[in-house]
Amino acid sequence: MLKRGLGFAAVVVCVAAGWADYDERPAVRDYIAEVVAQHGFEKSALEALFQAAERKEAILAAISRPAERKRWHEYRKIFVTPTRIREGIAFWRANEDALRRVEQVYNLPPEITVAVVGVETRYGRNLGSFRVLDSLSTLAFDYPPRATFFLGELTEFLLLAREEGIDPLTMKGSYAGAMGYGQFIPSSYRNFAVDFDGDGTRDIWTNLNDALGSIGNYFAEHGWRGDGPAAMRVEVAGRVADEDVNRGLMPDYDEDQLKRLGVISDGMPPGAKAALFRMEGDEGAEYWLGLHDFYVITRYNHSRLYALAVWQLGQAIRSGKERSERVAMAAAEGAD
Repeated sequence: MLKRGLGFAAVVVCVAAGWADYDERPAVRDYIAEVVAQHGFEKSALEALFQAAERKEAILAAISRPAERKRWHEYRKIFVTPTRIREGIAFWRANEDALRRVEQVYNLPPEITVAVVGVETRYGRNLGSFRVLDSLSTLAFDYPPRATFFLGELTEFLLLAREEGIDPLTMKGSYAGAMGYGQFIPSSYRNFAVDFDGDGTRDIWTNLNDALGSIGNYFAEHGWRGDGPAAMRVEVAGRVADEDVNRGLMPDYDEDQLKRLGVISDGMPPGAKAALFRMEGDEGAEYWLGLHDFYVITRYNHSRLYALAVWQLGQAIRSGKERSERVAMAAAEGAD
């Protein structure tokens, strides 16, 4: 899928009607000059690369309607479904050895690794069809609300392509420039992707060992503990004020503070802290505690909806797998 060993000077430029004139824009020329000065790229190679970059309206449309703007019950129906649970069980079984090794090395349980892949790419079925260069150029130069962030990721992408020896025109991903089974943005790829099978490359597109190991490393580097539940649904006595819920993702309420708010937090680990969330469920408000590992999940995607979907999908996958194994064992014993 990816062409390796190609330097920027080897990029073949094919200019067609309708392609963006990024190389002619003053902002892009200034950016190229800055990257050349700071990172030692060849100016002519970058100019050729941006001559090939395309502005994509579909990318601008997609970023304006992220799933994280949905209500919880709408979001959950996308990701925590019988089909995705069933596919997750099959994915776990097909990659049992790699997932077991991820757990041994990084302490990340298989159901979380599988759930991340399930939410991000439907177990590898949807790795993204946009060229990463087009995604990041479009968002860096034509999406002012987050231009600074994506400009930084564009630089990370250029450095990544050079370091890994990958032709930057062959790398594909999401509309936001996220890549591979785990949908790593370029800075995450550079910092957290691993060569988990020791073959000398970090391939998160086609090498499941590297892809799963990279997810495990990401969680470990962000402080995953695995010493208790990441999230707990709780009941509340009375009405909790709006300013006391959804204050942020950081777990900063202790058990005494939660009790004063009327939260019934039986089962919360001693000494733990939690964030308090109110989610809009099918039947009204749901209250959830997000503990330390819930916060770690939000480091992957800074959304309480995302983290709760990963947690619930993972728990459902583990329960479904264990249930099917019990049924199979009972059937085998009956046959004997």
